[in-house]
Amino acid sequence: MSLFKARDWWSTVLGEKEEFDQGCLCVADVDNSCNGVDKIVVGSYTGYLRIFSPNPVKIGDGAQAEDLLLEVHLRDPILQVEVGKFVSGTELLHLAVLHPRKLCVYSVSGTLGNVEHGNQYQIKLMYEHNLQRVACNMTYGPFGGVKGRDLICIQSMDGMLMLFEQESYAFGRFLPGFLLPGPLTYSSRTDSFITVSSCRHVESYKYQVLAFATDADKRQDTEQQKLGSGKRLVVDWTLNIGEQALDICIVSFNQSASSVFVLGERNFFCLKDNGQIRFMKKLDFNPSCFLPYCSVSEGAINTLIGNHSSMLHIYQDVTLKWATQLPHVPVAVKVGSLQGLKGVIVTLSDSGHLQCSYLGTDPSLFQAPKVDSREINYEELDVEMKELQKIIRDVNTSPGPLPLTEKEDFLSVFATVSSTLDSVSVMMQSRLALQKTKLSVYVEAPLAATCDRFIFDSLEPEILKTVSLSVFLKGNYLPSELEGSAMASYSMPTGIPRVVQCKFRLPLKLICLSHQPSKTASHKLTIDMNKPPISLLSLFPDFTSQSDDDQVNVLGFRFITGSRVTLLASKTSQRYRIQSEQFEDLWLITKELTLRLQEHFEKQGIKDFTCSFSGCIPLQEYFDLIDQHFELRLNGEKVDELLSERAIQFRAIERRLLTRFKDKTPAPLQHLDTLLDGTYKQVIALADAAEENHCNLLQSFTRLKSATHLLIMLIGLWQKLSTDQIAILEAAFLPLQQDSQELGWEETVDAAVAHLLKTCLSKSSKEQALNLTSQLNIPKDTGRLKKHITLLCDRLAKGGRLCLSTDATAQQTIVMPDEASDIFLLQVREPKWQFLLQWTEEDFGGSELPVGSITGRQKSLMVFGES
Repeated sequence: MSLFKARDWWSTVLGEKEEFDQGCLCVADVDNSCNGVDKIVVGSYTGYLRIFSPNPVKIGDGAQAEDLLLEVHLRDPILQVEVGKFVSGTELLHLAVLHPRKLCVYSVSGTLGNVEHGNQYQIKLMYEHNLQRVACNMTYGPFGGVKGRDLICIQSMDGMLMLFEQESYAFGRFLPGFLLPGPLTYSSRTDSFITVSSCRHVESYKYQVLAFATDADKRQDTEQQKLGSGKRLVVDWTLNIGEQALDICIVSFNQSASSVFVLGERNFFCLKDNGQIRFMKKLDFNPSCFLPYCSVSEGAINTLIGNHSSMLHIYQDVTLKWATQLPHVPVAVKVGSLQGLKGVIVTLSDSGHLQCSYLGTDPSLFQAPKVDSREINYEELDVEMKELQKIIRDVNTSPGPLPLTEKEDFLSVFATVSSTLDSVSVMMQSRLALQKTKLSVYVEAPLAATCDRFIFDSLEPEILKTVSLSVFLKGNYLPSELEGSAMASYSMPTGIPRVVQCKFRLPLKLICLSHQPSKTASHKLTIDMNKPPISLLSLFPDFTSQSDDDQVNVLGFRFITGSRVTLLASKTSQRYRIQSEQFEDLWLITKELTLRLQEHFEKQGIKDFTCSFSGCIPLQEYFDLIDQHFELRLNGEKVDELLSERAIQFRAIERRLLTRFKDKTPAPLQHLDTLLDGTYKQVIALADAAEENHCNLLQSFTRLKSATHLLIMLIGLWQKLSTDQIAILEAAFLPLQQDSQELGWEETVDAAVAHLLKTCLSKSSKEQALNLTSQLNIPKDTGRLKKHITLLCDRLAKGGRLCLSTDATAQQTIVMPDEASDIFLLQVREPKWQFLLQWTEEDFGGSELPVGSITGRQKSLMVFGES
């Protein structure tokens, strides 16, 4: 439909960042001009009232200064504008402007100009009504059959119809069963008000019934109506259309027939005066506004329907006659006579795009300009082609995805932590001028930063940029890490995004204080080292004083949360002991101890310092924390399920109560109100329980992360794992930064550990052939996870080593005892050969078999692989 576009006759854009709706547009001869030319009246939610008289020099021109007759700011938002005979004693047209709390009627007049500036227009306030209720919309007409004047009816947000007989207030009536306001219109032939209720019913109320019904200002309840203080307000007719209505319009052929048009969300309806359906049309688009009007053909009605696809459809009854493309989504559409041109379509968008257009099929033809003919120089083309091919080859043969000149970071990020715990300073320095650089600072929960995001519009070369922030403890539990990171993201001059990261360590004093050591504890760890022990006074000068010289071998810590940890240094052996009442609290002090020992010996130039752990891995204590975390996850599922059931029950009771309240013949509630109150209390209690369980789950997950860090550290010290192997353990045991009901820690870690057991820690090729499930679901219990973790520690203890590569280029040896006897199995993996050697313990005298050597009496040899 490229040819079927609305032909732009005149257009303009109103204001900046103003909002408009369907009631903000009106087309009429508002100034009562002698030639009867219509004017365009537009009001906005920001309070601006504008009146236009389009007069383009040629078709398609934009608005000229003289096209705007009047612009005035009324301060209050304008909900609707209408033109009618609103002033008594005259039949001239006046402008009615509806504000949320006020109705104003103005006269618009123009004065002929004697100079080149043209005519001058002004508005004069004739009268206004201050509203006691917030208005929604209004309609007007000759209510009660009056001649020569129009009355106004305003619908409030709480369902009251307020009727005004021009300068005076007549009466107000509440609509029965009202919940939300809908579109409102007036039918002069039946003298009725027609609206659509929130029940999705089209309802008609006679003006005479409204006039003699109970006064809204005196209404107390339905019992007062029974006492005879006025007639009950009853609906004339009603029709269920099954959807919300966007607008209602009345179209009259003559005094003997009229039609009620209702635009729904997916259909538009044509009804008779008595509410019977004349016809309906199902729409295959989302409508935004419509305007029915009498057709030139006798007995037919044309309807303009705009939609959210920026299309305007013209129907004759139910037949689509025309479809045209608009440059915007219309929220209001009108038809008027402008400058002698009849049938001009005026549309308004919600952002203020006002356009006057007409229907036509003249195509917008584009003729390409002629290209200057010139001879082709093939030699220059060959040279250019070779240069381009060389660039392509260089890019394809480069070892990395980036050019060699862009592999270095042009931005450096440094972080310093104040020793007085006042602030953290992050410094950035660039070698190039960079734009829109973003800096993000991350710390482990419950630690929080006063500001964690910074944006730099520009960075000058070689100029140091510094930002400062403070870190504090936000919750009543300990973080799993005292490390933070600062990440800066920027774009290279070529447009390639880059990220630079630096890490910083927060001081232990942020969450810990010095305290009296405790002699008893439930959980103890012993860390061995290959160097003489260092005095705790030298290692922790920030937690000791000169008065503590008599206790240099013992030091007590108390966390802000209240838990205590004691650190002891052996006087005779090269050991340190850490003890606490809670297992997870050992992690931060143990890590701080190892870091400070490493820094101490590095300052002395000693490079062969190592720590080790020779005790039993505390798996049972670790499993207890796993069970606590898993139990909270199960409790969360149960609470969410109960909350969903109670919410469904609450909505069902609400629907039944609403049906009872809307019933014309009141019936007993049968304790539904009591049931509703009880269900509401249960919903609130379950919501509080869900929130409390979520907070407990966050704390439990943080404690589990601390215990996991400690377990990985002990396994690394126990088996003397390399940095890469420890990184594999961390990736397997700490895959999630955040725990959730959909993807939890237990099933994720179980899948990762099972993958390690079936790849690099597998016993045989049969285990490697097993496939892991691709879907992770919450398990029934933690038994399988505990078994896998125990098996992982067992295989590491028997010589297994962690690696990510499935290729067997690197020879790996695992020595494992046979479960059925005292026969040992040696498995050597090479690219082409697999050796399975068996020997007994007596062959080697009970001594360990060194990796890479085979000695003693060989029992049997089986070779698999290439011959």
